[in-house]
Amino acid sequence: MTPSPTAYLKGVGSTPFGRHDGRSALDLMAAAAEQALASAQLTRPEVDGVLCGYATTLPHLMLSTLFCERFALRPRYAHSLQLGGASGAAMLMAARELVRSGRCRHVLVVAGENRLSGQSRDSAIQTLAQVGDADFEVPNGASVPAYYGLLASQYLHQTGVNAADLAEFAVLMRRHAADHPDAHLRTPITAEEVLASKPIAEPLKLLDCCPISDGAMALVVSAEASPHGAVALAGAGQAHRHQHLSAMADVLQCGAADAAQQAFAEAGRTLADVDYLGIYDSFTITLVMLLEEIGFAPRGGAARRARAGDFAAHGPLPLNTHGGLLSFGHCGVAGGMAHPVEAWRQMTGQAGARQIAAPRLAFIHADGGVMSSHVSLLLSRED
Repeated sequence: MTPSPTAYLKGVGSTPFGRHDGRSALDLMAAAAEQALASAQLTRPEVDGVLCGYATTLPHLMLSTLFCERFALRPRYAHSLQLGGASGAAMLMAARELVRSGRCRHVLVVAGENRLSGQSRDSAIQTLAQVGDADFEVPNGASVPAYYGLLASQYLHQTGVNAADLAEFAVLMRRHAADHPDAHLRTPITAEEVLASKPIAEPLKLLDCCPISDGAMALVVSAEASPHGAVALAGAGQAHRHQHLSAMADVLQCGAADAAQQAFAEAGRTLADVDYLGIYDSFTITLVMLLEEIGFAPRGGAARRARAGDFAAHGPLPLNTHGGLLSFGHCGVAGGMAHPVEAWRQMTGQAGARQIAAPRLAFIHADGGVMSSHVSLLLSRED
């Protein structure tokens, strides 16, 4: 059987995360896409596929073609995708399949949103709360932090993890964001400050939660390697066990391990081969649960690895060197896309002052909803 062609990450683009008054979701997406094409050394006519993430501030029924019109693209294939926080990784997986099948040669994957400046706080809360069950959860006034607070309470009870353990990851992400000029939050914090911050949904405090940001990210998936270095999409996997928190059968097995195992099996690699992590971190509990379920830390032991420096930028397994959602920021789909963008920059020596020893194999994982939909990716730097 003839192996499928390799799909590569050819270029990336991004905007700073934070507040961008007067800039729409399309404005931000166009800025990131412009940078991604320049990074990939491609022109608009060469882009034959476009995958576009949704935007809660621009709920257009045909967002991909709306963006193509704005950005002067005429692709042979265009599609919009909605999978919550897993949307970015899912789009990269879909772009990989488009390239490997020969349907497309250069696929632009883009998302952006003015979620901070273009939406009121109450509107944002109401929109995001709809991930809850319409009959049994939403009517009780629950919000996304409340769902994750309930999840965290159960996880802490079963594993012995505590609030101080969660705080370690808020501190680590802020430390990494301090070195990124585009990060939303860069002021250093301590574990004591995390624990003393405003309660949001017990046991989660304010600094256990990601900020709401404006921003955009874009990546090009191509049949050709990047001029900056060959980074292949070597493996991918998905898992979908539930949608609503009330339907989650086991907080210790939410589907993340299933998606990861598929990606590793396809790439013919193991956990031990990974030397960089880009793990979704909408809340500190999200990061802890994913690290432990996938196997990068034992149950209840993620914080021990963090305290030992294992996940530090220059540790043995660097984690979210851009600062993650917790500090770089979160603007919807693009927030999760910042993880593979940072991995690519590190793998190709494009990370500037944040540059670490260029990773050979990066593991990316994203989840959508309340640990509902899981997508794992393996990025491999080839000689």
